[in-house]
Amino acid sequence: MNDCPTSSSRRQFLNAASVLGAGIVIAPGITLHGISDAKAGTTAVTSKVRWGLLVDANKCTVDCTACVSACKTEHGLEGHGRIKTDPQWIRKVELRDKGSGRTQSLPVMCQHCDEPPCVDVCPTGASFKRADGIVLVDKHTCIGCRYCMMACPYKARSFVHEVTTGQKSYSPRGKGTVESCTFCVHRVDAGRQPACVEACHKDGKGAMTFGDLKDPNSDISKKLVAHGGVRIRGDLGLDPGVRYQGV
Repeated sequence: MNDCPTSSSRRQFLNAASVLGAGIVIAPGITLHGISDAKAGTTAVTSKVRWGLLVDANKCTVDCTACVSACKTEHGLEGHGRIKTDPQWIRKVELRDKGSGRTQSLPVMCQHCDEPPCVDVCPTGASFKRADGIVLVDKHTCIGCRYCMMACPYKARSFVHEVTTGQKSYSPRGKGTVESCTFCVHRVDAGRQPACVEACHKDGKGAMTFGDLKDPNSDISKKLVAHGGVRIRGDLGLDPGVRYQGV
């Protein structure tokens, strides 16, 4: 379908609605310039890199929640507001083979798809994919419609119902917006590992490997060549950046 003459005015209206209509509340002194600047391409982001995460399910145990705890601490997701259940950008899922009865535990988060459906359905462009493959939400333009939540086959996004407390300057959150795993983009841009990966090796079982999927010499690429990797719902053709071994 060709763009209609009113597409520009419609986008202006939706952008305005993101501030006036969605009830977005960002803590004083917290801005989203870091994420919006990345979207505009003013930071050192390049398509020569595609960040990915590999999880070895054989090393991930049911009793280990190091990655979940690290994510909550890193992004200030713990114990806020009246809602008793804290948001989970990463959650542990238990799989059970009906035939053998064998169980496995693995973390599931935003899969940072190469063809993200959340981006396709977003009416304001708030959901976007950086050149390096990281999928993010610009909360300045998110109007809280939650289309992206319905489109995500991994149930990886959540809606912020309340004013948040304990916000981090590098990971702002806002009432009336949608959020999900960011691959700890603030760490990645500084040359560091995501908090979940760091915790997995420090306090967990060392099941996670993060790196550049386009670099044949990266640890993640070498492990994928040696042992392969499975994409959750690979049949959908979304090409997730998160891969699993031993599943």
